[in-house]
Amino acid sequence: MIYLLGILPIISVPFSFPFFIAAIIPVAIIQIWAIIYLIDPYKYEKSYYLYFGVFGVVNTYVYFIAIQKFIYFNMGATGYMPFIIGIVLFLALIFAVNWMNWKALNSGTYHKLQQKTSLPVSWIAIGGLGYVLGQIILSFIYSDSALYILLIVGLSIVSLFTAFCSINIHKYFFISKNMDLVKQVYPEFGLPLSERYTKRKKTK
Repeated sequence: MIYLLGILPIISVPFSFPFFIAAIIPVAIIQIWAIIYLIDPYKYEKSYYLYFGVFGVVNTYVYFIAIQKFIYFNMGATGYMPFIIGIVLFLALIFAVNWMNWKALNSGTYHKLQQKTSLPVSWIAIGGLGYVLGQIILSFIYSDSALYILLIVGLSIVSLFTAFCSINIHKYFFISKNMDLVKQVYPEFGLPLSERYTKRKKTK
Protein backbone atom coordinates (compact mmCIF):
# COMPACT_ATOMS: atom_id res chain seq x y z
CA MET A 1 0.00 0.00 0.00
CA ILE A 2 2.81 2.42 0.85
CA TYR A 3 4.47 1.73 -2.51
CA LEU A 4 1.22 2.02 -4.45
CA LEU A 5 0.40 5.44 -3.01
CA GLY A 6 3.52 6.75 -4.72
CA ILE A 7 3.68 4.55 -7.81
CA LEU A 8 0.05 4.90 -8.96
CA PRO A 9 0.30 8.68 -9.59
CA ILE A 10 3.58 8.12 -11.46
CA ILE A 11 2.17 5.50 -13.85
CA SER A 12 -1.12 7.37 -14.33
CA VAL A 13 -1.96 9.49 -17.37
CA PRO A 14 -0.10 11.47 -18.59
CA PHE A 15 2.68 8.88 -18.36
CA SER A 16 6.27 10.09 -18.12
CA PHE A 17 9.05 7.55 -18.66
CA PRO A 18 11.79 9.66 -16.96
CA PHE A 19 9.65 10.04 -13.81
CA PHE A 20 8.80 6.34 -13.91
CA ILE A 21 12.47 5.31 -14.15
CA ALA A 22 13.45 7.76 -11.40
CA ALA A 23 10.96 6.09 -9.05
CA ILE A 24 11.02 2.44 -10.07
CA ILE A 25 14.80 1.85 -9.79
CA PRO A 26 15.10 2.57 -6.03
CA VAL A 27 11.80 0.74 -5.42
CA ALA A 28 13.11 -2.34 -7.25
CA ILE A 29 16.36 -2.27 -5.27
CA ILE A 30 14.58 -2.02 -1.91
CA GLN A 31 12.22 -4.85 -2.92
CA ILE A 32 15.12 -7.14 -3.85
CA TRP A 33 16.82 -6.26 -0.55
CA ALA A 34 13.64 -7.26 1.32
CA ILE A 35 13.94 -10.87 0.10
CA ILE A 36 16.50 -11.76 2.78
CA TYR A 37 13.97 -10.84 5.49
CA LEU A 38 11.46 -13.23 3.95
CA ILE A 39 14.09 -15.99 3.99
CA ASP A 40 15.40 -15.49 7.53
CA PRO A 41 14.10 -12.38 9.32
CA TYR A 42 15.50 -13.43 12.71
CA LYS A 43 19.07 -13.95 11.55
CA TYR A 44 19.16 -10.54 9.85
CA GLU A 45 17.36 -8.73 12.64
CA LYS A 46 20.04 -6.07 13.03
CA SER A 47 20.28 -5.17 9.36
CA TYR A 48 16.49 -4.89 9.21
CA TYR A 49 16.76 -1.57 11.04
CA LEU A 50 19.02 -0.29 8.26
CA TYR A 51 16.64 -1.67 5.64
CA PHE A 52 13.60 -0.08 7.28
CA GLY A 53 15.39 3.27 7.50
CA VAL A 54 16.36 3.16 3.82
CA PHE A 55 12.82 2.00 3.06
CA GLY A 56 11.55 5.21 4.66
CA VAL A 57 13.91 7.40 2.64
CA VAL A 58 13.07 5.61 -0.63
CA ASN A 59 9.31 5.93 -0.14
CA THR A 60 9.58 9.58 0.86
CA TYR A 61 11.61 10.10 -2.33
CA VAL A 62 8.97 8.28 -4.43
CA TYR A 63 6.27 10.57 -3.01
CA PHE A 64 8.49 13.54 -3.88
CA ILE A 65 8.71 12.25 -7.48
CA ALA A 66 4.92 11.76 -7.59
CA ILE A 67 4.35 15.31 -6.36
CA GLN A 68 6.80 16.63 -8.95
CA LYS A 69 4.92 14.78 -11.69
CA PHE A 70 1.66 16.39 -10.58
CA ILE A 71 3.27 19.82 -10.62
CA TYR A 72 4.92 19.47 -14.04
CA PHE A 73 2.50 17.28 -16.02
CA ASN A 74 -0.86 17.97 -14.41
CA MET A 75 -0.40 21.57 -13.34
CA GLY A 76 1.74 22.69 -16.26
CA ALA A 77 4.74 24.04 -14.34
CA THR A 78 7.93 24.80 -16.29
CA GLY A 79 11.54 25.51 -15.43
CA TYR A 80 13.76 24.15 -12.67
CA MET A 81 12.39 26.16 -9.75
CA PRO A 82 9.59 23.72 -8.72
CA PHE A 83 12.08 20.86 -8.73
CA ILE A 84 14.66 22.82 -6.73
CA ILE A 85 12.07 23.86 -4.14
CA GLY A 86 10.75 20.28 -3.99
CA ILE A 87 14.17 18.70 -3.49
CA VAL A 88 14.98 21.25 -0.77
CA LEU A 89 11.73 20.40 1.03
CA PHE A 90 12.44 16.66 0.67
CA LEU A 91 15.99 16.90 2.03
CA ALA A 92 14.91 19.28 4.80
CA LEU A 93 12.21 16.83 5.90
CA ILE A 94 14.61 13.87 6.09
CA PHE A 95 17.20 15.98 7.91
CA ALA A 96 14.65 17.48 10.32
CA VAL A 97 13.15 14.12 11.29
CA ASN A 98 16.54 12.57 11.96
CA TRP A 99 17.74 15.65 13.85
CA MET A 100 14.62 15.54 16.02
CA ASN A 101 15.23 11.84 16.66
CA TRP A 102 18.81 12.57 17.72
CA LYS A 103 17.60 15.42 19.95
CA ALA A 104 14.91 13.23 21.53
CA LEU A 105 17.43 10.47 22.20
CA ASN A 106 19.96 12.75 23.84
CA SER A 107 17.50 14.90 25.77
CA GLY A 108 15.78 11.97 27.46
CA THR A 109 12.51 12.37 25.56
CA TYR A 110 12.31 8.66 24.75
CA HIS A 111 12.91 7.83 28.41
CA LYS A 112 10.08 10.18 29.37
CA LEU A 113 7.87 8.44 26.80
CA GLN A 114 8.61 5.09 28.44
CA GLN A 115 7.80 6.61 31.81
CA LYS A 116 4.62 8.16 30.33
CA THR A 117 5.48 11.64 31.52
CA SER A 118 4.73 14.86 29.64
CA LEU A 119 6.63 15.36 26.39
CA PRO A 120 7.71 18.55 24.61
CA VAL A 121 6.45 17.39 21.19
CA SER A 122 5.68 20.82 19.72
CA TRP A 123 8.88 20.76 17.66
CA ILE A 124 7.74 17.49 16.04
CA ALA A 125 4.45 19.07 14.95
CA ILE A 126 6.22 22.17 13.67
CA GLY A 127 8.61 20.10 11.54
CA GLY A 128 5.82 18.09 9.91
CA LEU A 129 3.56 21.11 9.42
CA GLY A 130 6.39 23.00 7.74
CA TYR A 131 6.78 20.33 5.07
CA VAL A 132 3.05 20.09 4.35
CA LEU A 133 2.67 23.88 4.16
CA GLY A 134 5.65 24.10 1.82
CA GLN A 135 4.02 21.66 -0.59
CA ILE A 136 0.66 23.46 -0.35
CA ILE A 137 2.25 26.81 -1.17
CA LEU A 138 4.14 25.25 -4.09
CA SER A 139 0.85 23.76 -5.35
CA PHE A 140 -1.03 27.07 -5.17
CA ILE A 141 1.69 28.83 -7.13
CA TYR A 142 1.20 26.60 -10.16
CA SER A 143 -2.47 25.62 -10.00
CA ASP A 144 -5.82 26.38 -8.43
CA SER A 145 -7.09 22.83 -8.97
CA ALA A 146 -8.57 21.60 -5.70
CA LEU A 147 -8.13 17.96 -6.79
CA TYR A 148 -4.38 18.13 -7.41
CA ILE A 149 -3.78 20.28 -4.34
CA LEU A 150 -5.65 17.69 -2.27
CA LEU A 151 -3.61 14.85 -3.79
CA ILE A 152 -0.35 16.67 -3.08
CA VAL A 153 -1.41 17.41 0.50
CA GLY A 154 -2.28 13.72 0.95
CA LEU A 155 1.10 12.56 -0.34
CA SER A 156 2.83 15.15 1.84
CA ILE A 157 1.08 13.88 4.97
CA VAL A 158 1.97 10.25 4.20
CA SER A 159 5.55 11.44 3.58
CA LEU A 160 5.76 12.42 7.24
CA PHE A 161 5.29 8.78 8.24
CA THR A 162 7.79 7.39 5.73
CA ALA A 163 10.32 10.08 6.65
CA PHE A 164 9.92 9.12 10.30
CA CYS A 165 10.81 5.52 9.34
CA SER A 166 14.23 6.81 8.25
CA ILE A 167 15.29 7.22 11.90
CA ASN A 168 15.87 3.47 11.89
CA ILE A 169 19.15 4.15 10.08
CA HIS A 170 20.36 5.82 13.27
CA LYS A 171 19.01 2.90 15.31
CA TYR A 172 21.03 0.48 13.17
CA PHE A 173 24.30 2.31 13.80
CA PHE A 174 23.43 2.73 17.48
CA ILE A 175 22.82 -1.02 17.81
CA SER A 176 26.03 -1.84 15.90
CA LYS A 177 28.02 0.39 18.21
CA ASN A 178 26.42 -0.95 21.40
CA MET A 179 25.87 -4.61 20.58
CA ASP A 180 27.14 -5.73 24.00
CA LEU A 181 24.42 -3.66 25.70
CA VAL A 182 21.78 -4.93 23.29
CA LYS A 183 22.78 -8.52 24.05
CA GLN A 184 22.45 -7.86 27.78
CA VAL A 185 18.85 -6.75 27.33
CA TYR A 186 17.95 -9.10 24.48
CA PRO A 187 20.36 -12.11 24.43
CA GLU A 188 18.68 -13.70 21.40
CA PHE A 189 19.04 -10.63 19.22
CA GLY A 190 20.24 -11.56 15.73
CA LEU A 191 20.06 -15.31 16.24
CA PRO A 192 18.21 -17.59 13.78
CA LEU A 193 14.79 -18.78 14.92
CA SER A 194 16.05 -22.35 15.41
CA GLU A 195 18.69 -21.22 17.92
CA ARG A 196 16.21 -19.06 19.79
CA TYR A 197 13.82 -21.99 20.07
CA THR A 198 16.64 -24.26 21.26
CA LYS A 199 17.60 -21.81 24.00
CA ARG A 200 14.01 -21.52 25.20
CA LYS A 201 13.64 -25.30 25.18
CA LYS A 202 16.77 -25.79 27.27
CA THR A 203 15.57 -23.18 29.75
CA LYS A 204 12.30 -25.04 30.19
